[in-house]
Amino acid sequence: MRKAAAAAVAAAAAVGVALLARRQMREAKRWGRADAVLRGLEERSAAPPARLRQVADAMAVEMHAGLASEGGSKLGMIISYVDSLPSGQEKGLFYALDLGGTNFRVLRVQLGGKEGRVVKQECDEISIPAHLMTGTSQELFDFIAAALAKFVASEGEDFHLLEGRQRELGFTFSFPVKQSSIASGTLIKWTKGFSIDETVGADVVAELSSALDRQGLDMKVTALVNDTIGTLAGGRYDDNDVVAAVILGTGTNAAYVERANAIPKWHGLLPKSGDMVINMEWGNFRSSHLPLTEFDQALDAESLNPGEQIYEKLISGMYLGEIVRRVLLKMTEEASLFGDDIPPKLKIPFILRTPHMSMMHHDTSADLRTVGAKLKDVLGIQGTSLKTRRLVVAVCDIVAKRGARLAAAGIHGVLKKLGRDIPGSDKHRTVIAMDGGLYEHYTIFSETLENTLREMLGEEVSSSVVIKLANDGSGIGAALLAAAHSQYLEAEV
Repeated sequence: MRKAAAAAVAAAAAVGVALLARRQMREAKRWGRADAVLRGLEERSAAPPARLRQVADAMAVEMHAGLASEGGSKLGMIISYVDSLPSGQEKGLFYALDLGGTNFRVLRVQLGGKEGRVVKQECDEISIPAHLMTGTSQELFDFIAAALAKFVASEGEDFHLLEGRQRELGFTFSFPVKQSSIASGTLIKWTKGFSIDETVGADVVAELSSALDRQGLDMKVTALVNDTIGTLAGGRYDDNDVVAAVILGTGTNAAYVERANAIPKWHGLLPKSGDMVINMEWGNFRSSHLPLTEFDQALDAESLNPGEQIYEKLISGMYLGEIVRRVLLKMTEEASLFGDDIPPKLKIPFILRTPHMSMMHHDTSADLRTVGAKLKDVLGIQGTSLKTRRLVVAVCDIVAKRGARLAAAGIHGVLKKLGRDIPGSDKHRTVIAMDGGLYEHYTIFSETLENTLREMLGEEVSSSVVIKLANDGSGIGAALLAAAHSQYLEAEV
């Protein structure tokens, strides 16, 4: 009897050991499959120095092609008609209107010349009612002009308009526009939820000016710009060595100062300054050298603009979190990363935003508790192991660092076009004004970008290249451009 009981216990123990061994084997296979997805991602996302140099070369080649002829390049290389940037000498009261989404901002700034600089500035933000985004052109611009008139009426004693002068405004309009002069441009298409057919093909400055007249507001639009050119203007006002501006936020773009005689497609008179600011629209850059993965290809195919903005889809804040979500979904499908059932929220496109990704990536706690909290709060995934959390951080690391390295290669391409990438006796500083929440708040991304640019340029050149955070180009930058293109400049000479 005792022998039989002992045999039964031994058999049960053997079954238990076998079950445990099988479970461990299944677990090992599961982790092996998850690791295979990670290794595949790492290999296809690789951006070693040789590849980055090819990307930079391709960017410079596309810049040349885009300057040579309209439509000659994937880059827009749009002539901005901004031929003079702020010098720091500007004086007087100037306004800015920043329309780029569901809110718009109005801003005024009192400039005090070389000594006074920005004496005082004030700003107000107004939300656009949803019905006006799809109503009529007149209704939208009347609403904006009324808000601007109200803002002007609140001008305090610290702001002084020089006698006999009209108020002047810089208009940041962050929608696709075909510009025909510094203060005119026709709308190509609305984006960001706006849909007013009659405005398409119309001059947006004329639309705004008519609305200002209807309000009885004596104000002239002297500059129509986008946010990247505003950042360049704000950067140059603070630092005379600024040659280019880059936005790395939800989207991405770059603008830089070109010699007007190096723009074959420019058929007008050469500006007195000899310079012309070019809006690159670099988000649309693409090259066979960009390291694309299956996740990037699927994201692009399912996007609203397949085949377009490929570079933007690799490096900007709109997409980084979504790439991470797609990788985690594949790991879940192939390796049951979060258990046997796929968490329903993990299937929702764009639910994992880049700020969530950044918080997980920057988690330095021993148990990666922020990673666990974000997986639970955003994706509804509970009780994750430390091993799983580490895997999630590894995915964030690959996606963020690839984006940052490719952004650095783009900047290197711009410096190459400007001849600022080679060592020489001329030790002039080269400053890039940078704006955007991705660069400002995602520290690992910005540090990787800076280190990569240093690595690409080499020690001697990189010692004179500076990246400077230049906040609020779309606001103060537009007001500064209004000043730099004031109708009264000739009178002051």
